Amino acid sequence: MVSYLLPVHSKSRDRDGGSKPEDFTMSIERLQKATIVHASAIPGRTLWDLLVKKLWTITSLDALHTFFDDLPSLLEKPTEEGVSQGGLDSQRPKRMLLSRNSPLGAFVRRAQLEFTRLQFHDGVSLWEDLIAFRRPTLALWKRRNPGAGSGSFDTNLQEDSTDYKLAGLVYGHLSYNTPQHVQTSTEDMERLLDYQISRMQHILRLKGLVDHGDRVPEEVKLQLRKMAKPGTSIPDVTYYMQFLEAWKCGDYPSSFDKLHRYFDYAMQMGEKGLYQYALLNLAILHADFGCVSEAIIAIQETIAQAREKHDLPCLNYSLSWLQQFGRTHPKDIAEVQEKGVLGSEKEALSFLKAKAKESNMWTLLSTTLLSEAKLILSKGDSVSQAFESIVKASHLSITKDTAETNGSQLLMQSSIFERLGIHCQAWIYSELFVQYYTQHAPTIDALQSQCTSAHTLARMGRYNAALTRMEEADQETLCSLKYQQIWTANLGILKLRRHLYRDELDAADHVLAQLQAAPTGIQELHFSISFIEIDLLLRRKDFSHALTLLDVFLTDLNQQEADIFQRLKVMVLKARIYDKAGIPQKGFSVALRAASLAHKAWLLPMLWEAVGAICKILISIKEFDAAVRLLESVLPQALECEDCEATALLFSCLADGHMGLAGQAKAGSSQRKERLTKASESLDRAFDECSSIEDIRGQCEMLAKKATIMHLNGDTVLANDCAAKYLDIKKAARERD
Repeated sequence: MVSYLLPVHSKSRDRDGGSKPEDFTMSIERLQKATIVHASAIPGRTLWDLLVKKLWTITSLDALHTFFDDLPSLLEKPTEEGVSQGGLDSQRPKRMLLSRNSPLGAFVRRAQLEFTRLQFHDGVSLWEDLIAFRRPTLALWKRRNPGAGSGSFDTNLQEDSTDYKLAGLVYGHLSYNTPQHVQTSTEDMERLLDYQISRMQHILRLKGLVDHGDRVPEEVKLQLRKMAKPGTSIPDVTYYMQFLEAWKCGDYPSSFDKLHRYFDYAMQMGEKGLYQYALLNLAILHADFGCVSEAIIAIQETIAQAREKHDLPCLNYSLSWLQQFGRTHPKDIAEVQEKGVLGSEKEALSFLKAKAKESNMWTLLSTTLLSEAKLILSKGDSVSQAFESIVKASHLSITKDTAETNGSQLLMQSSIFERLGIHCQAWIYSELFVQYYTQHAPTIDALQSQCTSAHTLARMGRYNAALTRMEEADQETLCSLKYQQIWTANLGILKLRRHLYRDELDAADHVLAQLQAAPTGIQELHFSISFIEIDLLLRRKDFSHALTLLDVFLTDLNQQEADIFQRLKVMVLKARIYDKAGIPQKGFSVALRAASLAHKAWLLPMLWEAVGAICKILISIKEFDAAVRLLESVLPQALECEDCEATALLFSCLADGHMGLAGQAKAGSSQRKERLTKASESLDRAFDECSSIEDIRGQCEMLAKKATIMHLNGDTVLANDCAAKYLDIKKAARERD
């Protein structure tokens, strides 16, 4: 301030420009540089000398109070009623006074006002900071005043009667170099807390919910506690940060209490416009801790309040959150849809698109388009329409700079290519998201993408890489109870599948019981656990129980209008159960309907599995030629999916078809030998796929079939080798148990 008020030389100003970080802190050295070059009205004294004298005339806390009490004397007195302006001019002192409305006058009035508002311990801190601030000028003051001593900073400490013990207690903690602490204003405190909150949460405009991210480090917590010492005014946002911290820790009672406390204080301060946001946070909090009914009640009240107050951003985000919530809890949201609050999912998305466009909420519009693409895929509608919605969202992210949705676009494209059976392209998009967009994406999307990649690696037989990918999860993210449960459930599913393939059924039972006991709240995880439970029953040959569970499961999926991928997976599994039970013809209608729906929805991986189930039925009715032609037409594309289990089943079925054709050929004919050779090659391919995923039963089945072919060819040596290998695999499995 001084450097701009006084005509300081340009060189000095350039030297002390505002580009350095230390310029934001006023030091006594900078004041000296700005004032020492200017003479004062007193001969032989500069402005710097007068400043030092003024600083050292404040010799006690009482003198500091007197200094601030006298500040109004620097200002012009306000014009009083009945007194003429001329009368005031005659009463003015000879020194220049500051106008009350000038920048300097406003500064003086504000300084005096803020000082009167200080509590006692804040006034003491200000006095101690003044002592430390002027300490470098002590030598200069002693030269001007030889009588000054070490106790001159406080008139109560005279050298002839100094109580050194008392002085040590009062001023002993002061540093001789810098102030012991830095004073922070309430505004600075609020800015720091706002920054910490922005680190702890991300307002997901694409989903309208709060996703808590990083927790506050312990060092930052300690500094904030020091700044918010007793007697200072604590900003209301402190309670909101404590709410997020308790939420992040999984402490439901504390987070509930802190949220209520924050909005209670906000309401007392007259911020009644925050009521709907309090309800929105409450709904999200209830949903995160599994209190579904309470979350629905809170979000309905949020929508009502937002409509009443014409708060379009809150209304749009609430509807978007309710729409996403309905996808994960279809049973609980049915009553809301019947009342007309949300309507059908398609109607809700259309409404959100219209309102987002009217309000220029481009991020919400982009996300709604991605949700529309997801809905199209889940219903099995046109894939081209899904791509159209993604292209529209991408266009918005470029033209309107909605970069927050770039990661979600990559994940959606990866999902589409996975459904189209183009695994390499899906993997590229997934890896692009993991490498470049996880830092700016919602935490839940980043975690689920990591888990999905691990499951993909496991389907390819790369278990070590899958476990490594799971271990790469951010440890700070896993501090959250919700994310820890999701991560643990996915890791448990990986281990459970490996136990099933290794024929370790007791271990699989133990892991399955743990997975069923742990709540996740994710429909996809619940589907995977239920699917594996039925697979476990099949391996125990409990077909009736497996079929009963499957029928109940399929009914629930149809009532919930679940993803068509899940419904097709269950339908194909039902056909497999009939095949395992020895009545494959009974599953013909189910397999054929699954193939028809998969072809219509362009769910090619499920189409290949449904074709495999149909070919099993064709082989059972001795339509070997049709089965072989059908399998040979789909196998090249099925290999692109890189699903070892599905590929092994197709090759095994192809081997059965060739064996059937060999049985229909004449004994000793070249056609018979050719079919047996092709059957043996198909079994080798199926064995390799089973070996990749460590499927013990699959390997043994392929070896048993190959040994049979060797016996038919009269090659007893190779048949014995297959039998020995069969026994070695069985023995290794028993030793591992």
